Amino acid sequence: MNKPLRAVAIFCGLLVLGLLVRANWLQYVRAPELASDTKNRRVQIEQFATPRGDIVVGGRAVTGSAETQSTDLKYKRTYADGPMYAPVTGYASQAQGMTLLEKTYDSILTGKDDRLAFQRFADVVSGEGRRAGSVVTTIDPKAQKAAWDGLTDLKGARGAVVALDPKTGKVLALVSAPSYDPSTFAGSTFKESDRFVALDKKKNKPLANRALRETYPPGSTFKILTAAAALEHGVVTDIDARTDAVSPYPLPQSSNKIGSEAGDAVCNKASMKTAMQHSCNNVFLDAASKLGQDKLRETAQKFGFNEDVYSDDFGDLLATKSLYPENLDAPGTALTGMGQGSLTSTPMQMAMVTAGLANDGKVMQPYIVDEVKGPDLDTLEKTEPAVMSEAVSAETAQKVQQMMEFTAKEGSARRAQIDGITVGGKTGTAQRGVNVNDEVPYGWFVSYGKKDDGSSVAVAVFIDPTDMDISREDISGGGLGAPIAKKVMEAVLKQ
Repeated sequence: MNKPLRAVAIFCGLLVLGLLVRANWLQYVRAPELASDTKNRRVQIEQFATPRGDIVVGGRAVTGSAETQSTDLKYKRTYADGPMYAPVTGYASQAQGMTLLEKTYDSILTGKDDRLAFQRFADVVSGEGRRAGSVVTTIDPKAQKAAWDGLTDLKGARGAVVALDPKTGKVLALVSAPSYDPSTFAGSTFKESDRFVALDKKKNKPLANRALRETYPPGSTFKILTAAAALEHGVVTDIDARTDAVSPYPLPQSSNKIGSEAGDAVCNKASMKTAMQHSCNNVFLDAASKLGQDKLRETAQKFGFNEDVYSDDFGDLLATKSLYPENLDAPGTALTGMGQGSLTSTPMQMAMVTAGLANDGKVMQPYIVDEVKGPDLDTLEKTEPAVMSEAVSAETAQKVQQMMEFTAKEGSARRAQIDGITVGGKTGTAQRGVNVNDEVPYGWFVSYGKKDDGSSVAVAVFIDPTDMDISREDISGGGLGAPIAKKVMEAVLKQ
């Protein structure tokens, strides 16, 4: 063979070898990745080839499937009470993908989970076709509706409500408003895609999950954590004893003095119990200054700040971290004592703080899925309650409970009182903007309710009144949030 011909033969051989290597690389190395790629049309066709399994609330499926006119995507998702349950279910859209429970438990809801392998084989043999499993949530439908109705009755309000069982960590209600109906863009038509785009562009962010994914300054609701830290670290030993915190309070290293809504006569050198009752800023600013940022941050972290609320097992249900920042100066540390400054929190986090204190200092891991079931309703997975941390001692928690219950009886949280139920509460009005009056403040309310039989519930209500027709003077956690919290607590405890 002459030299030029040999060179061409070697070159062609290398090309063939390259093709073989590439083909084997795609077939054996990248096959799993490509098979699950959302851009792979075959994956999408398989996902929507059969009816999806149910997401269940209170024994009732809040999801379903309907046949489509599409030639390849045979079924699309449907939702009952879609806007109310959207922050829980998320959406499964042929065009927009999936979120929340729909995404996290997609393998169960499509029947492709490895635990269903034998079931799939049996279904093929019997000719039934692929059947899906179901996801049973911890949501209490009455509590969810009470939270949803309470928020939507406040015309134009943006907000969130989270209710937890303090003893187990079960999420009993998870609501965000305004919301959206996942059914309206579940398919792949141009019209449905346009609806999604329109929702995404709305100024009031209906697609946002304010309960889990948005953080805000918690305002005076954080004072319950400041009180717990002060008691736990010995800065305060007697909740009834007068303090030396003057009102208005001179912010450290600053010429600014901070007053309180209740007035200097009530708040000047008030006890911590009185300060909680009237939400006196000076006592909590002083407590934070004496604690220092490290001790206050340590307590905040034990309640869940700076930590992932959900473990990795919860995938797309991971909440945005609530932050107690590092490297604060003296005035910044003092401001966190009253829930302002650089501090941010999700409504879920403040519900966890409230639940932990109601549970004598023990913070339970929140969870929203009770069981995962197979097509024949056999249990594949059961969530067991788990302790996240011992945030403070039982003695400390019970002293904070005394103050919160006194605040509900004689103070700013009176509107949450329920006959026959022990209620503890705390209001919050969180300022925002560079200057205090730049924007309307947020309204917060946290509370817990307990019955003699041991049952209990903790609630956090957050309200952003930006789009409400309301005067600045009428914006308060007690006025806007307490009635909602009361309805949710009644829904859980008076069944």
